[in-house]
Amino acid sequence: MKTYMAKPGEVPRNWWVVDATDKVLGRLASDIAVLLMGKHRPQYTPHVDTGDFVVVVNADKVALTGKKWEQKRYTWYTGYTHLRSESAQERMAAKPTLILTEAVRRMLPKNKLGKTMLTKLKVYAGGEHPHQAQNPQPTELGAK
Repeated sequence: MKTYMAKPGEVPRNWWVVDATDKVLGRLASDIAVLLMGKHRPQYTPHVDTGDFVVVVNADKVALTGKKWEQKRYTWYTGYTHLRSESAQERMAAKPTLILTEAVRRMLPKNKLGKTMLTKLKVYAGGEHPHQAQNPQPTELGAK
């Protein structure tokens, strides 16, 4: 019995559309990361990108539990002596798609393969997306 290893281009790519309205951020991001990596397939191979494309609409309506809108802080280093920081509420007002994109990015592998997986994620703040030609199938993610 030999172990099956998928080869690049061998696994068909599906397109999924996800509505993020009132979904908890972490639960939704972990389900999206599974689809992007391809772990939902029996042909999953760790060193090959076997994942699907995911289109997320209404990313500006994602939910955070508790008081995370005020208390959750996003920090980053600018190269100068102090760190920059902003709350989740401020980040949502400035760039509504960045919160979900960064949550998914941090759940993917930290290598070149993870970067290519992230390019298959398309996040939109509104309810419309320009990927109708790919015929994305609706799916329910982030359920409790």
